[in-house]
Amino acid sequence: MAATEPASQEARNPAGHRAMVVFVVFLFFAWGFATVLIDTLIPKLKALFSLNYAEVMLTQFAFFLGYLVFSMPAAVILSRIGYTRSIVLGLLVMAAGCLLFVPAASAGVFEGFLLALFVMAAGITTLQTAANPYMAVLGPESTSSSRLTLAQAFNSLGTTIGPLVGAAFILADEPSLPAGGLSGDALAAARHAEASAVLPPFLGIAATLVVVAIVFWKKRNSDTTVTVGGAASLGESFRVLRRPRLALGAASIFVYVGAEVAIGSLLVNYLMQPDVLDVPAARAGQLVSLYWGGAMVGRFIGAAILRRMSPGLVLACCAIGAAALASASSVSVGMIAAVAILAVGLCNSIMFPTIFTLALEGLGEEKPAGSGALCMAIVGGALIPRVAGTVADNLGIAASFMVPAICYLWIMAYGVLCWRGLSQGSDAQAASAR
Repeated sequence: MAATEPASQEARNPAGHRAMVVFVVFLFFAWGFATVLIDTLIPKLKALFSLNYAEVMLTQFAFFLGYLVFSMPAAVILSRIGYTRSIVLGLLVMAAGCLLFVPAASAGVFEGFLLALFVMAAGITTLQTAANPYMAVLGPESTSSSRLTLAQAFNSLGTTIGPLVGAAFILADEPSLPAGGLSGDALAAARHAEASAVLPPFLGIAATLVVVAIVFWKKRNSDTTVTVGGAASLGESFRVLRRPRLALGAASIFVYVGAEVAIGSLLVNYLMQPDVLDVPAARAGQLVSLYWGGAMVGRFIGAAILRRMSPGLVLACCAIGAAALASASSVSVGMIAAVAILAVGLCNSIMFPTIFTLALEGLGEEKPAGSGALCMAIVGGALIPRVAGTVADNLGIAASFMVPAICYLWIMAYGVLCWRGLSQGSDAQAASAR
């Protein structure tokens, strides 16, 4: 069932289109900002609920599980109600997730935070499903790539600023355990007092999202004309995984997101260690912005390099660099260990978009189904950090960085295969012709 948004304005109101581009770019910034706050939330919750690393990684599990659960439903919703209405829905659901931090903090229950993150993920998944293609059609096709690059750069800006805000609010006070020997009610009260520190940034995000939702709602009948094709079904997304290039690409997205999130989640605790930088939690949280800032800088550098070199080769080189840096940090101490792991962000920069485009190459009309399959692979951010957390509990955080290092070696292999001409399979041309 197609959803059509009014088209008469496209030729007459280019200024309005530019305004919509600004608002959609803000969406990329907002979900990047909100997503990365989880990295500074982790050390707070770990101390507050006396969790080990494997247990506290349930925060990332709850959040990224949303990509697996909600990707295809979001695509179906998009096909029925169109871009702007889907964006409004995503904004409101994401705001509801942020507001759920209030009862979670009030109750002092870890599962409450997991529920809030899961609802947030539902909203962000809906936003991503709608905003990425919407940005591409907000203007001439010849400039769609530049608009998407701009939006992704602002997403990276959000992930760079987010840790600074998280450090200022969530980690302003050193994460600490509630006083020992407290009764159930007293312990809950102590946890409520400590958990209240996480509320300001999430309440601010919720208020901002509601305002932006109102703006998009008012624009729902006056933006560019867009016809949304029928959404790919879950069965179609799985059938298209018969294509070797796509299947291996989905596996690469899975391990990439998992590796990136695992490192980001452990960074604060890692930098606080005496044999690394031995800094307070707030300072460690600020330094995490260098990890995500490296991805932002690398995105601009990579865009220029990718015009001159094979994407598969560039991907392989970046993956080798990331694996080497993660491994070097794992066996080092002090400033060398810190700089090496923070520099992984620079290598991460081009991986996601490059894997995504390489995996879809040659799919023809099956690209929508392929995109759905790749989006579901983002669930790697839920599973691989749990593995890294288990290693951290048993062998230490430094040793856990070997988990993402192994992930990067898989990505290197995929880059080499694509560089050497890995195809979608013998029936790819027939699929393109249908």
